Amino acid sequence: MNVRKLAWDTLCRCEKAGQYSNLAVDVALKKYPVAEADRALFTALVYGAVERQATLDFWIRSLSKTPPEAEIRVLLRLGLYQLAFLDRVPDHAAVNETVALAPKRASGFVNAILRSFLRAGKQIAPPEKATDPVGFLSVTGSVCRPLAAKMIEAFGLDRAASILAATLQKNDTCLRWNPLKIDFSTFENALRAAGYEPAPVGNTGFRLSGNAPVAKLPGFAEGWFFVQDEASQRCVSALGAKPGMTILDVCACPGSKSFGAAAEMNNQGKILSFDLHASKLSLVESGAARLGISILSAAERDARNPLPEWEGKADRVICDVPCSGFGVLGKKPDLRLKSPETSAGLPQIQAEILARSATLVRPGGRLVYSTCTIFREENEGVVEPFLAANSDFILAEKQTLFPDTDGTDGFFFAVLDRKN
Repeated sequence: MNVRKLAWDTLCRCEKAGQYSNLAVDVALKKYPVAEADRALFTALVYGAVERQATLDFWIRSLSKTPPEAEIRVLLRLGLYQLAFLDRVPDHAAVNETVALAPKRASGFVNAILRSFLRAGKQIAPPEKATDPVGFLSVTGSVCRPLAAKMIEAFGLDRAASILAATLQKNDTCLRWNPLKIDFSTFENALRAAGYEPAPVGNTGFRLSGNAPVAKLPGFAEGWFFVQDEASQRCVSALGAKPGMTILDVCACPGSKSFGAAAEMNNQGKILSFDLHASKLSLVESGAARLGISILSAAERDARNPLPEWEGKADRVICDVPCSGFGVLGKKPDLRLKSPETSAGLPQIQAEILARSATLVRPGGRLVYSTCTIFREENEGVVEPFLAANSDFILAEKQTLFPDTDGTDGFFFAVLDRKN
């Protein structure tokens, strides 16, 4: 199977159908036989072309007076991405393989654009920072213009550029250690024996350099760990889960916060993990089974609806609300092309979920509200009005974590304690 052709076809499907790249990749790998050695190149091409699309399209516009048709534009993105960002692919191979894929009517055009890029030293100047700051950030940070404008409005140009630059760096893999299955040092030694250099994340897990093959790491099948970013691990630690408690996770899928709470409870107590989408609950249940967690049960529920049988009874409530996701651009490249306007209605939903979830907390109990976004309207903009309207809750702690300064996902959490 020609992996470049498969990558082109996959990217064209994403373009035409609006399909998320990770879903399109999964479909392609299930449908077509791709050798194990070629899978890494295939995924790098698809995810990389999506991640850098805003930049690649600017280059194409700069190099061509005639806008190419959609499929040829996708092919040019693929070729330019290889030339600019894949060091292990020789320039001549990137050009020749891309031109070979092009239909005859467009092969000369594709060849001319790619060779013009090489003659330019692979350097196309972005828009002027002083006169077009939104264009400058869109190209250098590789996001759509509306998102670039939103970032500048929220953080100023220089800080926005710093945040976006961090999301374009190579992602690490964060693992949450499972004390129900193995002790901390034994797991660390197993990772080292497998050739990794694990860096501790507090006392809850490890960070591995690069995108580690999770399912092939030592102890995956045995349930020694699960994947959870450091920001999310900090959030779970702030929950203060203890053995014997009753914890409700109101928007649980895929379940990592429930799993982290169960680990801190030493699998003693009760966890109810709810989610709006019943089809996703199997992820929580299968994950809990692999990790040896027996105190968790999962059920379908809209977190905005009442839950009268649990009102005022939960020791802890995890309220990880649906959000725009703009804190995890480094892991979800499709979001780089998403306008913030599409998320304008989320704060209202988030406020409804928080207000309903707060009724479940017993006096003296705790709720942790969290998002994986860095924009204030979904974070403090939801929590502050809630506190103003609910005098029986106090803000015990809040944190906003950023990719550039904290080395984590962009993430927010607020610890809300109910007065006793």
